[in-house]
Amino acid sequence: MMIKKDGGLFLLGGSAYAMIEIICRRRTHWSMFLAGGTCFLTLFKIFRRFGNMRLPLKCVVGTTVITSVEFVTGCIVNLKLKMNVWDYRNTKFNVLGQICPFYSFLWALLTVPISKLCKKLDN
Repeated sequence: MMIKKDGGLFLLGGSAYAMIEIICRRRTHWSMFLAGGTCFLTLFKIFRRFGNMRLPLKCVVGTTVITSVEFVTGCIVNLKLKMNVWDYRNTKFNVLGQICPFYSFLWALLTVPISKLCKKLDN
């Protein structure tokens, strides 16, 4: 039963992440589906485990998880495999062109609806 639920959460997160990319960038990549699924499933489990966590802390946790997954994914698909899915090198304070403060801030904002959805799905 747990595997089915985790799979569903992964599919939901991956699909949502890909849709956000399509809406904002007009394209996506299969690696973003995997990254989104990983992020959502991870955050669901963290928010379930620490149910009394306040929203500001959830945003910090969400930013950390999503930025970390984005960094690892970017290092693999962009730097190692040379797929050039995204490139933040022209953005201030970027790290290896894979992450930057601007998008980390957006991940903090995205954590608000994610945390609400996680709560609804956990009931």
